[in-house]
Amino acid sequence: MIRNPILPGFNPDPSICRVGRDYYIATSTFEWYPGVQIHHSTDLANWRLAARPLDRASLLDMRGNPDSCGIWAPCLSYAGGLFWLVYTDVKRYDGNFKDAHNYITTAPSVTGPWSDPVYVNSSGFDPSLFHDDDGRKWFLNMLWNHVSNGIGGHPKHPSFAGILLQEYDAKAGRLVGKAKNIFRGSAHGLVEGPHLFRRHGWYYLTTAEGGTGYDHAVTMARSRAIDGPYELHPDTHVITSKDAPDAPLQRAGHGQIVETPEGAFYHTHLTSRPLPGTRRSPLGRETAIQKCVWGKDGWLRLADGGPVPSVEVPAPDDAAHIPGPARVDYAFDETALPLDFQWLRTPYPKRIFSLTARPGHLRLFARESIGSWFEQALVARRQEHFSFRAETRIDFRPENFQQAAGLIHYYNRHKFHFLAVTHDARHGRVLTIMSCPGDWPDGRLTFPLSEPVALPAEGPVELAMEVQDAALRFYWRTRERGADWQAIGPVLDASLISDEAGRGEHGSFTGAFVGMAAFDISGSGQPADFDRFSYKAKE
Repeated sequence: MIRNPILPGFNPDPSICRVGRDYYIATSTFEWYPGVQIHHSTDLANWRLAARPLDRASLLDMRGNPDSCGIWAPCLSYAGGLFWLVYTDVKRYDGNFKDAHNYITTAPSVTGPWSDPVYVNSSGFDPSLFHDDDGRKWFLNMLWNHVSNGIGGHPKHPSFAGILLQEYDAKAGRLVGKAKNIFRGSAHGLVEGPHLFRRHGWYYLTTAEGGTGYDHAVTMARSRAIDGPYELHPDTHVITSKDAPDAPLQRAGHGQIVETPEGAFYHTHLTSRPLPGTRRSPLGRETAIQKCVWGKDGWLRLADGGPVPSVEVPAPDDAAHIPGPARVDYAFDETALPLDFQWLRTPYPKRIFSLTARPGHLRLFARESIGSWFEQALVARRQEHFSFRAETRIDFRPENFQQAAGLIHYYNRHKFHFLAVTHDARHGRVLTIMSCPGDWPDGRLTFPLSEPVALPAEGPVELAMEVQDAALRFYWRTRERGADWQAIGPVLDASLISDEAGRGEHGSFTGAFVGMAAFDISGSGQPADFDRFSYKAKE
């Protein structure tokens, strides 16, 4: 069986393609660098992270991009011996405008080398590329209408003005002919995320509708001609949980069809799993997949019947789901950052971290403040479980109160909990906690400790956090304090580190990360050395 979600933790907007017996899924990464995650599988049940292709400045530079901007909804396809990756770099979120720039890059393998990007257009986000049987290529994206009131975290139907189709000349590297609005969506509204699939003389168009919250859905239409007119699916939505509030997989929508070599059909989709009794999803929007069948009327439907997605679905060839490791330890002994980790926005990582400056350590060069949109020294991995423990050991010698480094549970500049080594004029080196509990738009900090905890003047400090659903607790120890972990501060609300906290379910699009961070707002770039990090699931 396949057990959903197949890509746990922040992995939204899944675009799937098959090459022979190999399957690949590309997902959005928003402001996290390198851009786009590509996972690989041979059975649809078990997946491994294979590549993050947008890894240099010529492909992606997100410095200055607001939270939840950057890479939205990539599309991965294969044709003519090449992988084709279409992606958007969104430069603005609030207000009427989006400034969504669409690009295409190609490679002979998902591991590269990826070509310098070809700029395509900026008329809207969620681009995709369809390779027709006659060799022609067609570019699709949703059309953004700025002359509307759908701004920021409050999407409105008029802002989502339909799906544009235009021919793409790959040799010339540009769009040709006129763009045509081929589908304005169903009455559900907010149409986006287009993907085309051809079968038995029909062009099937799958789109996402209803926004990224609890009304999300996969909507389908079809036409005999690629440019329409498109007729709506008799059920309208192929996948949705909008009318099933108790279903374990919520916010289901935005995905793509794939056919196995044996002729079976599946459809990926994003989903989320809110904490019980809440509408908060710390793991963000994850990737799931559903087995589908074609009806006698020529329409695709879920094999289980109805539109509500299932947690377990049959896999091709009776493949079995193999759980990932419950614990992962990182010693930072290699010269490359472990693949699980990412950083924020900048294509120049040497400015914010090094694995060679002090061998056996990840050195962070403390830069701008937590939540900066430009150069922030924060290296973290996805939270993949509702309950986990993370530990690290840090060697950091702050010289003033403007310098801090430590262990962080992070969503964005408005949502984080940070256990930090810093400096206090009365006590010298100390531990403190800084939290930003969803305070949008101001981002004001709270300081849960009434007094900082004094530390030895030098030497490593071990830091830990435990998250149990919505409860987070920090811990610390040093050699001088013995081997026992000491709790520090109150129990904090881990559910704040979620999509829906702060400005609401349509206001944030990523997921919770846990990792290491350092800032030095004096500008001196004080180094912080971490010689280990561990992540252990507790469920």
